[in-house]
Amino acid sequence: MNLASSLSHPIFQIIGSVADRQNLETYVVGGYPRDLILKRPSKDIDFVCVGSGIGLAQHIAKALGPAVKVSVFKNFGTAQIRYEDLDLEFVGARKESYRSDSRKPIVEDGTLEDDQKRRDFTMNALAISLHKESFGELIDPFGGLDDMKKKIIRTPLDPVVTFSDDPLRMMRAVRFASQLGYDIEADTFNAIVTQAERLKIVSQERITDELNKIILSTVPSYGFKLLFHSGLLNHFFPELVALRGVEYVGNRAHKDNFFHTLQVLDNVSKVSDDLWLRWAAILHDIAKPATKRYDKDHGWTFHGHEDKGARMTPGIFKKLKLPLNEKMVFVQNLVRLHLRPIPLAKEVTDAAIRRLLFDAGDDIDALMKLCRADITSKNFEKVGRFLKNFDLVEQKIVEVEQKDHIRNFQPPVTGDEIMQMFQIPPGRIIGEIKEQIKEAILDGEIRNDREEAMALLMKIAQEKGLVASNR
Repeated sequence: MNLASSLSHPIFQIIGSVADRQNLETYVVGGYPRDLILKRPSKDIDFVCVGSGIGLAQHIAKALGPAVKVSVFKNFGTAQIRYEDLDLEFVGARKESYRSDSRKPIVEDGTLEDDQKRRDFTMNALAISLHKESFGELIDPFGGLDDMKKKIIRTPLDPVVTFSDDPLRMMRAVRFASQLGYDIEADTFNAIVTQAERLKIVSQERITDELNKIILSTVPSYGFKLLFHSGLLNHFFPELVALRGVEYVGNRAHKDNFFHTLQVLDNVSKVSDDLWLRWAAILHDIAKPATKRYDKDHGWTFHGHEDKGARMTPGIFKKLKLPLNEKMVFVQNLVRLHLRPIPLAKEVTDAAIRRLLFDAGDDIDALMKLCRADITSKNFEKVGRFLKNFDLVEQKIVEVEQKDHIRNFQPPVTGDEIMQMFQIPPGRIIGEIKEQIKEAILDGEIRNDREEAMALLMKIAQEKGLVASNR
């Protein structure tokens, strides 16, 4: 197979010409050939040469002009060039061997065949020649093209050795399957099952990087099911695995909260690409195992799982090396509030809407997406009824917000003003007054208006025996 017509960017001809002058066999390898065949856009291009990749990169930079710089990483034997909107990486062909306690390989110079053997999957072991006489020729020693046609993830060599050498490849197998909608070939998947425990030598940062890519795939539940059935998930996210299963008392059972969570995640993914909203879907019921109780009158209950889940969120983020910043606070807020709109779908009141807007602030739109996604049932009529009621809730949110401006509520009277007006020092009474004014606004007793708030302030002050200063 020849892909010369697909290598339309002039950079390939330039690199091929320079490589020929330097008498260096040079190939495009890895993800770029794969994505070229899949017709997926890619700006990251890896080149391998039989010789010094750093030396080739330096010659390429000279050919591209004085403004082009080379970044050299001697420890890794690689060099990078940023050219226009492309990231070009150069490395010499190499072969690798591994110790059992590390995924960092011992590297030696090698041939193109050696380099292709060390690749994780057959579809990533493709190479395209840049040599003048064979320009565009696809070199595919392991049948990667055929595997792509069959939509199969398979390792070039023995999968047990491949995954034992670098266990992160197991996460990558699941990630590619989830992103591309491919199957993992049977022997390859069985090797993941047997080698899952090796994941412990991989840093959590690298695991989470792959996990986030799975979460951002079109149907992330597929990736999570592969993680679960392979045993990988239990090694880094046992809290999610704990949701799995159904418990019975007599003929009364609760839903399987693991598969419910995956359905909610898929539902969210249909309406949003936001990674952190998807994380909120993953964690929204995370505390159900800890709060599960059986009541003979009401059946299975999970009282307080939203608050418990919000408290669990920082610990999970810390363990998974996710950012402990406003992203975590956003997820925590949605986990805490995810049940709040549900009663509103039955009875919508202005006061309840105001309180929801006050607590959710700018997260209200994301919260409503999560709540809609959380309506899962085999009874499609019931789902449709709930979603229709949520339409009314969202319409009411718009009306109340336009009228009362509660989102990101700022008190119409500040604590400093109260202290100056009545010449009193900081103390509990200031907070009590502000709280009474806030509650009056949320309950609809007064509007979110300074004049009405000041009138109420004077009334509260009189009840508390406070006298306004004339100063």
